[in-house]
Amino acid sequence: MNVSRFVRFLFEGARPMIAFMILTGLIAGLSSVGLLAIINRLLSHSDAIPRGLAAAFIGLVVLKVLANWISQLLLVKFAQETILDIGIRLCRKVLRAPLRALERHGAPQLLATLTDDTGALAWSLQCIPALAINVATLLGCSLYLAWLSWPAFLGVTALATIGFVGYRELYRRFLLSNQAVRESRAALFGHFRALTEGIKELMLNRFRREEFLSSELECTAHRLRDHNFAATKQYLSAEAWTQGLFYGLIGVTLLVFPGLFTLSGESLRGYVFAMLYMVAPMWGVIGMIPTLSRGHVALAKLDELGLELDGVQEKESTASTSLMVGGGQQRIDIRGVIFQYGSGNGSDRHFVLGPIEATFETGEIVFVIGGNGSGKSTFVKMLAGLYPPQTGVIRLNGEPVSAGNQEWFRQHFSVIFSDFFLFKKLLGIAPSVAQGSAHECLRALQMDHKVRIEDNAFSTVDLSQGQRKRLALVTALLEDRPFCVFDEWAADQDPQYKQIFYGHLLQDLRRRGKGVIVVTHDDRYFHLGDRVLKLEEGKLVECTELFVHSGGSRSDSIGRSLPES
Repeated sequence: MNVSRFVRFLFEGARPMIAFMILTGLIAGLSSVGLLAIINRLLSHSDAIPRGLAAAFIGLVVLKVLANWISQLLLVKFAQETILDIGIRLCRKVLRAPLRALERHGAPQLLATLTDDTGALAWSLQCIPALAINVATLLGCSLYLAWLSWPAFLGVTALATIGFVGYRELYRRFLLSNQAVRESRAALFGHFRALTEGIKELMLNRFRREEFLSSELECTAHRLRDHNFAATKQYLSAEAWTQGLFYGLIGVTLLVFPGLFTLSGESLRGYVFAMLYMVAPMWGVIGMIPTLSRGHVALAKLDELGLELDGVQEKESTASTSLMVGGGQQRIDIRGVIFQYGSGNGSDRHFVLGPIEATFETGEIVFVIGGNGSGKSTFVKMLAGLYPPQTGVIRLNGEPVSAGNQEWFRQHFSVIFSDFFLFKKLLGIAPSVAQGSAHECLRALQMDHKVRIEDNAFSTVDLSQGQRKRLALVTALLEDRPFCVFDEWAADQDPQYKQIFYGHLLQDLRRRGKGVIVVTHDDRYFHLGDRVLKLEEGKLVECTELFVHSGGSRSDSIGRSLPES
């Protein structure tokens, strides 16, 4: 990512406020330069001080203080809004990014993005007002030096240009070190995640625990420390170079320029005074470099993840907003669909799902079977619209699914994945629906003695894996989508709950006109469904018609029916 991209990002959000902050910063900076010129003139007056200079001095002091106060006040307000805005925009980008892209980069990279990168970008934006003040001061002082002596100013500019070339090389090394710091921090987040999620396994095996601490966590932490030290060393080297160059320019001005150019005592004093006055804003600009550099690296990482924060608010396509999730009979046709991981060149996992030819309708139960690695979970993600196929077409009621209406297509599915996440709050479900149906769902799943619905949320989710899956099923039932997909839902259930699931719940969903797709290995219940699809190495190798369902509830349905949502 080039620097111009970063500069555009700094100025594309909240432009009116940024413009006003920059304006007040410029006023404060130029007022400082004006005060410098007036002070130099006042020092040259040995007799009575002109009233005009005195009035100008007082006016510039008031203007500088007021402009600086306004700029800092706006900065505080802008800082809080910036942090909030970047965080929300980034979360929206993550939710709208392709699932496969997010999976490819992994959870540690996303966690680093949502924490470190967000903060780095926010702090980069907050540098703008101070940067404007310091740059305006340096620019004004440069113009003042040129006004005092044009030849001397050209000499200073030539020496400063030579110094800038050396500084640029030091800064390039600093930027590379900063990028290494970012990578190491993301790796450390990955180890922190392994520490929290694998704590039981680590506690049970001392040798595994010691190796994890020494060769994984400690090694990465040491690498992060080393990269941080290297970045700091590069930054301090650049700062030392600039400091040496600055005092070298003062020395040249005092010792060399008087012999080369005709400079009056006032001009020479003004040169030294102005250059000393430039010390504070110059160090201010240099002090902002690490913050701006981290923002530059953070934005590059966002671009790499495909999460460009361009300030353009994405809008649902016309197809997604105009097409509603309808009721009645629904039909999904999958024709010649192929989805592939990687490129087959060894750089990524190479697995091909398809070509798939299948049809799913509401009012039927379809079992999907296959061995480990056969593509069942990939098939579920592709079916629900999370993985767009590379070739082939998926149609819903004759409407081809494309990027423009993929969001609308997804709204037809309630899915419980094998690696599901259970939200405690019933998000996206109206409180009236939850209060009216949730208790009956909990009772049907024999969870009403453990969990209640309070403030449109489960009273607890601190339960066993099997019980959490039953709560996830409650959420899916309350969503009341046309198609329900269950990926190995019954794997963690006791035999009695498996019987309830297959013999009652699935039958009740079919009776209510839902399309049910179940990924399972429980072949003893296949007679309760309509079809069995078998996947083998990504290929649909078998499709067995079990019986023609004529509607209504199965005769072996267990217990009472679930409430209508």
